[in-house]
Amino acid sequence: MTAVTTAASPGRDATRAPVRGLTVLYDARCSLCAFLRDWLVRQRQLVPLELVAAGSAEAERRFPGLDHATTLDEITVVGDAGQLYRGTAAWVVTLWALADHRPMAHRLSTPAGARLARGAVLAAAKWREGQRARREGAWGGRAGNEGAWGGRTYVAADGWTYDQAVGWTYHPPACGGGTCAPR
Repeated sequence: MTAVTTAASPGRDATRAPVRGLTVLYDARCSLCAFLRDWLVRQRQLVPLELVAAGSAEAERRFPGLDHATTLDEITVVGDAGQLYRGTAAWVVTLWALADHRPMAHRLSTPAGARLARGAVLAAAKWREGQRARREGAWGGRAGNEGAWGGRTYVAADGWTYDQAVGWTYHPPACGGGTCAPR
């Protein structure tokens, strides 16, 4: 856990201070992130959550010492005493703040649960990567046509292909010049 300096908590020891509020920084351009934001605000909260668009002027004003480019790549949560949570820890602490999901957060904080939580975070990251590629035109068809598969096939440079008719398939990248680099 890394502490960040916030205007509300200068000089407090963020590693031992109780968490009384959390700010969730989410990617407002990501449909999954927007869906989860809407879901979070409908949940009963034991610890108040504020949801702020990552990389926004508001996020930069609140957290001037934070690497805001990184907040667009992975979920980031900042506690009211300057606690900083990223990736899997951010998901778990967000669930911990919710009345109906705190027991799940406790299970996800165990070694076995942490593997499950990490898998969920990686799956979400892979999905977001596909959406980003789609926005930037890596999908068949025009860029920016989010939310409509339209029978298109997604092809990633790592060899994975998704076709709506057959699902995910793996085709290893071809070797250039007839020879493959050693592994």
